[in-house]
Amino acid sequence: MSITFELQHTSGDARAGLLRTDHGDVATPVFMPVGTQAAVKAVTPQMLHDVGAQIVLANAYHLVLRPGTDLVASAGGLHRFMSWDKPILTDSGGFQVLSLADLRKVNDDGITFRSHVDGQLYHFTPERAVVDQATLGADIIMSFDYCTAHPCDRSEAERAVDLTSDWARKGSRVYGTRFEMNGYERILFGIVQGSTYPDLRERSLRDLCEIDFPGYAIGGLAVGEDRERTWEMTERVTAELPEGRPRYLMGMGTPLDLVEGVARGVDMFDCVMPTRNARNGSVFTRFGKIALRNSVHTRGLVPLDETCDCYTCRNFTRAYLRHLFQAREMLGPTLATIHNLRFYFRIMSEMREAIEQDTFEKWRSGFIADYLTEDMNGARSA
Repeated sequence: MSITFELQHTSGDARAGLLRTDHGDVATPVFMPVGTQAAVKAVTPQMLHDVGAQIVLANAYHLVLRPGTDLVASAGGLHRFMSWDKPILTDSGGFQVLSLADLRKVNDDGITFRSHVDGQLYHFTPERAVVDQATLGADIIMSFDYCTAHPCDRSEAERAVDLTSDWARKGSRVYGTRFEMNGYERILFGIVQGSTYPDLRERSLRDLCEIDFPGYAIGGLAVGEDRERTWEMTERVTAELPEGRPRYLMGMGTPLDLVEGVARGVDMFDCVMPTRNARNGSVFTRFGKIALRNSVHTRGLVPLDETCDCYTCRNFTRAYLRHLFQAREMLGPTLATIHNLRFYFRIMSEMREAIEQDTFEKWRSGFIADYLTEDMNGARSA
């Protein structure tokens, strides 16, 4: 087996592990930058290397629609197409189909929908989702799932669990849950659904564990429910997942979300927040968020974050960054993205170190206290 996961240390429920793949090792807990269209917005692959990215996420839904799996395959797969030599995880597209597509129709076989790009009719099945992702060339492939919105009535949540379990079984039969293609191994993750219904989460989890996936994701959260419910569902799922398999909480989140997720036994995270916020002039620091467009930074001749070692903080002031955003210079979003990603990776690295030293709860308390202090905008962070 080329792809393996080793649980190396624990501190309470927090875990430090090592995910080995043919495209490199990933130390967990890990944050995965989102490169939806085979590109992390505003930065180059070399910049991703420089700030410490270990693995990136791309989305099969978007890449199937444009430029198409055949083109990516003819280019040598996603790694060569986007010039990224480290691991890649692809989302199956279930969430995007249900949130972006027009005129969608769900049945037992899959989802029929019209593309939001050109109106073309598509039919995604659980089998096609696996084939498409394998053709794209991802190291980690996600099962096709039915992701519900919030609020969600029980009947809809039950349907989502039943379909997700059935689709997971069908998808796992295409190549198996781990397989080799084009010279390297791929693995398939199952996705636990069930909205905010504890018994449905447990049913979904049992169904997927019977398939014995190499890794498991928790889906259908961060879709509008309050954070108390988010963490309740996360705790229930992680408590029952196999200890020696990686756990991925999909679509989370803020710096505090990462900390709270790790505290509950999650290993992997993804979210557009650090890159999207950066493009809008919002950056994260140890002491909360900073809105670079605020006039208070007009003469801020100090680094963005004196605790940060990134290229942006070593070379530029808040005043310069604000100027770039006010002048609508492309460099502004790039420098802000470099910082935000580096900040996220530093959080993950610090958490891993604290887990290894069995001081995670102390680190967690200190981080939260610092992050919720008054920031340079004069407003309390959330």
